[in-house]
Amino acid sequence: METNLATNADAQLILKLYELRTEETMRAARNWAVTEFWPSTADDVFAVLRAMDHPRNAYLRQVLSYWEMAASFVLHGALNAEMFLDCNGENLFLYAKLQPLLPAIREQVPELLAKTGQLLDKYPEARRRVELIRQRIEVMRAKP
Repeated sequence: METNLATNADAQLILKLYELRTEETMRAARNWAVTEFWPSTADDVFAVLRAMDHPRNAYLRQVLSYWEMAASFVLHGALNAEMFLDCNGENLFLYAKLQPLLPAIREQVPELLAKTGQLLDKYPEARRRVELIRQRIEVMRAKP
């Protein structure tokens, strides 16, 4: 991870990101993306992404773009990576949930979760956590 200690500005940005996550529509979008959206194919994802007039389309775009924005903050040095990864797991859960589908998705939407992927490439601890989450997701999917 990083050798720089987090600053008060990092803490303030983490708190702002948390505050944004609690906004009513964002909370509903996050709840749907985490608990109800379980795509098994890239086509399941595309069905949501192409349904421009459906609220689930807005939910998915809102949640994924939020986490991509946050990853971008880390990648560009605006936010301490270690602190960000200590304080957030939903982004890694969503990545792990979609990871098996990403090659097929990226054939049509190459930028989907690209910043989060870069974060995983740069920070082995994040990659390790995604692998643990993927194992838990596989168990969850196997249960009737």
